[in-house]
Amino acid sequence: MIDLTNQVALITGGSRGIGAATAKKFAQAGAVVAITYRNDKYAAGKVINEIISSGGSGMAVKADLQKFGDCRKAVSRIMTRFGRIDILVNSAGIWEFGPIDRMKPASWERTMKINLNSVFNMCRLVAPIMKQRNYGRIINISSTAGQQGEGFYSHYAASKGGIISFTKSIAIELIPFGIWVNCVAPGWVLTDMTAHVFRNSRMKTEILKNMPRGKIPAPNEIAGPIVFLASHLADNIVGEVLNVNGGSLMCG
Repeated sequence: MIDLTNQVALITGGSRGIGAATAKKFAQAGAVVAITYRNDKYAAGKVINEIISSGGSGMAVKADLQKFGDCRKAVSRIMTRFGRIDILVNSAGIWEFGPIDRMKPASWERTMKINLNSVFNMCRLVAPIMKQRNYGRIINISSTAGQQGEGFYSHYAASKGGIISFTKSIAIELIPFGIWVNCVAPGWVLTDMTAHVFRNSRMKTEILKNMPRGKIPAPNEIAGPIVFLASHLADNIVGEVLNVNGGSLMCG
């Protein structure tokens, strides 16, 4: 039912975790896929090779999304190759431990730059491209932490809360131009970023107690809702936060 044939999807942080799963899911729906990566060229290449070997088309672009200039170069390369960007998924992010009484300012600033500034950078550059065609889909990845906070990760929670407010704000600006902006807010997901947590059986048990579904989701279970928001099935959803957390946080 979801057919994104000939659409170009750009996924930041597409070399791992939710970003990689989302890239593959878009390719399965027929989209041409571009991903950005910061360091792991091998992982990024592996994602794109898997897409190509399955009959799809894509490219990986190295970029430090904290830097507006890097983002501009990445978008330019994608436009040169494919000539359009129909879908933008801002998935790149970090999650680092940081008690407020010991957190270094550099840690706060790094989290804000990678998690929040990167979303501004990419939206700022891609929105004019989408406006030219009077069509686009932007999906920003937040977190339950952005809605309820998260002890010892206040910088992460603040960045994800900022993404939610930013999403709602630009959704109002861009919908008159045929550009839908929405947000997906996952809870716990089994990725390389959280794997160390789930190796601790006690912590895993405690986390599962707060998840009515009783299962830690895989990245592809977050990718599905993202693809849904990029499709025409979501045409009446604007500026929304789609919670994908197994019931661990009930909010509207």
